[in-house]
Amino acid sequence: MGTKTGGVYTTLQFRLHPAPDQTLLLEKTFGCCRWLWNHMLADAQEFYAATGLQHIPTPACYKGEAPFLREVDSQPLCTVHQQLRRAYLDFFRNPEAFGPPRFKTKKARKDSFTVYCRQYRTGPSIRLTDRGLQMPKLGLVPARVYRKPKPGWNLRLVTIRKTRSGKYFCAISYDMGLPAPAPRPLPGPEETLGLHFSPARFYTDSQGQSPALPPLGTEKLRRLQSRLARMEPGSRNYREQLQKIRLQQEHIANQRKDFAHQESRRIANAWEAVCLRETDLAALSERWGGGRVKERAFGRFRDCLRYKLERQGKRYVTVEPYAPAARTCQCCGAENKDLAPGKKLWRCPACGAELDRDANTARNLRDMGLAQCRKAG
Repeated sequence: MGTKTGGVYTTLQFRLHPAPDQTLLLEKTFGCCRWLWNHMLADAQEFYAATGLQHIPTPACYKGEAPFLREVDSQPLCTVHQQLRRAYLDFFRNPEAFGPPRFKTKKARKDSFTVYCRQYRTGPSIRLTDRGLQMPKLGLVPARVYRKPKPGWNLRLVTIRKTRSGKYFCAISYDMGLPAPAPRPLPGPEETLGLHFSPARFYTDSQGQSPALPPLGTEKLRRLQSRLARMEPGSRNYREQLQKIRLQQEHIANQRKDFAHQESRRIANAWEAVCLRETDLAALSERWGGGRVKERAFGRFRDCLRYKLERQGKRYVTVEPYAPAARTCQCCGAENKDLAPGKKLWRCPACGAELDRDANTARNLRDMGLAQCRKAG
């Protein structure tokens, strides 16, 4: 989900229940897309090494040597070509942020493909009905359609993916036909919320509040993994236990995802602006051991909060990462340069105020973000 230039886009996700023949065609499409990506990437690398120029062959160049590509829909194959081209463009534009395209392995099991909706005289190539998703060559794939698109929404593309536990999902992207909302006037401190990431409490806001984290099933996952370690790899019990682990991992991931959406929606509806620091979570994870930071999924929460605020024309303000928000007293503005990194409660040496480190940081981030917006005009 997100907001793009020129309009507002949204995505609906449903679980698919394909018939056996449709499952076979989906698996063939996954394999063909992976095969085509690897061969196009290898040929592009070979051509660049020989000539110093960038050239990616089209999918039609491979159908002679690989006739099995004709068994699947051509649209996912064309999308693979576009994705590889975009990956190279991103890499050449900013090599530090985007690495070079890599080969895809079957062991990764990240199976997915994308199909763009085409408009024909007989109608669109992809349709969502009450019973499921109508797609080229696949036909009507049964799905549990719990939400319908509103009138005026234009279906743009569909991404079908398979999870490690064997479930199939479709993500349908719609153009809502609405212009991007105009930004609202700059709110005051009473309408602005500051957020400070905290591994122990997920975040602390400028009001000193922290969310109630849902109980994740991590303990059950550890027990399942412990049992798996005592089983013989490749045995029937091993495969069954591995499937239980994959289902539990999906359950935990869905819990985190639901919490991120629920909490970001609550904040986006209640506040006109949110100010926070764009913390480098990868570097923070390496410094703190990884587990506590990665389990929180704060990066997903930030992404959800950003697009929900922008969709309403509200402000998502990022403060400079190295701003001294933690060691600055919110009461008098004095900076305590001797503040120890792990000290949660401290007294301001200038005014003597008793400060909670996380709440004080969140309030300073709120004030710094508003000052940054006023300076930018």
